[in-house]
Amino acid sequence: MVTNFTYFIPTRILFGAGQLNHLHEQQLPGKKALIVTTSGKSVKRNGTLERVEKQLEMANVEYTLFDRVHPNPTLVNVMDASILGKESGCDFVIGLGGGSAMDAAKAIAFAMTNPGDLWDYSFSTTGGKKERIAQPLPIVCITTTAGTASEVDPWGVITKEETGEKSGFFSGESMYPILSIVDPDLMMTIPPQFTAYQGMDAFFHATESVINTKNHIMGEMFALKAIELVAKYLPLAVKDGSDKEARYYMAVANSLAGYYMLCTSAHSMEHSLGGFYPELPHGAGLIMIAHAYYQKFAELKVCEEQMIKIAKAMGVHNAISGQYFVNTLDKLIENIGMSDLKMSDFGITKEYLKSCPERTRKVMGGDISADPAELSDMDMLEIYLQSYK
Repeated sequence: MVTNFTYFIPTRILFGAGQLNHLHEQQLPGKKALIVTTSGKSVKRNGTLERVEKQLEMANVEYTLFDRVHPNPTLVNVMDASILGKESGCDFVIGLGGGSAMDAAKAIAFAMTNPGDLWDYSFSTTGGKKERIAQPLPIVCITTTAGTASEVDPWGVITKEETGEKSGFFSGESMYPILSIVDPDLMMTIPPQFTAYQGMDAFFHATESVINTKNHIMGEMFALKAIELVAKYLPLAVKDGSDKEARYYMAVANSLAGYYMLCTSAHSMEHSLGGFYPELPHGAGLIMIAHAYYQKFAELKVCEEQMIKIAKAMGVHNAISGQYFVNTLDKLIENIGMSDLKMSDFGITKEYLKSCPERTRKVMGGDISADPAELSDMDMLEIYLQSYK
């Protein structure tokens, strides 16, 4: 655990049931918004999009809609939306939906103010690695899921489909949303399967932060509370999506896990899967590799104290080794009905897995150095193959 750290979260958050109704009362950062959402129908079907539009009208703010973001947002999505936003005269961007919509909104806000292609500024393998020319447009996030915490962080993950690169996109503190609404009422209609995927994404943000070698006391405080809440309330939210208490505390857990997100190689390893198989939900990929990944560190005994803390946060107060966490994790995955997830159901082949360690290290990269012990390519391949069904 490091002792010196910097902590900065500039996002104003409206948290709680019914908070979307107060959007029009806020000092919005422009006169015309580009509303960014996915190609799915949920925000239209459940009336959330219409409610956002009415709130903007009450605030005398015009808007243009871009509703073609993929579940794993792509470079093409970002560039198409940025062109629409510029042609429409939009001066700020609203990400409405889950992590895909909010991640895309951040990248779009950047692309609208910086010349050329977004990938010119990416630090991924084929990225141009250019420095930004201008600040991105202001960003507002309205989250409808409890999983990515994109509403409280400055990151976005974008996929370049031609190369299968799924890479984090970051442009400093200006990528933080200036305003985010976390309203659990907007999460009530999420199907059980996606409730589980999203909730475990939040859970792994927190567990990776705790075992991370760059962990610090404040980040650990947020992460352990998030772990406690997910362990208690995710099974309830999966069982009954209308459980308002469970939805509330899952929303809390999600944002807490994002307040100081320190991902390890687990996220990079999943990006190696999702980059080439875009129909794979991020949370599902994380769940599938979780047992083998954490079992590796439990066997190495390189972060016993931290894994014991996680187990205790999950309610195992007599935990005395990292194996207690792995066992409790397995039970949590079983309790939310995710034990039978199969890579093969998403089209992933064992042959493809052979290329993943190199891709994780060279293409996805970025957080591997924070692992509690260095994983070799053989270690990573072993984790992938043990996870394969």
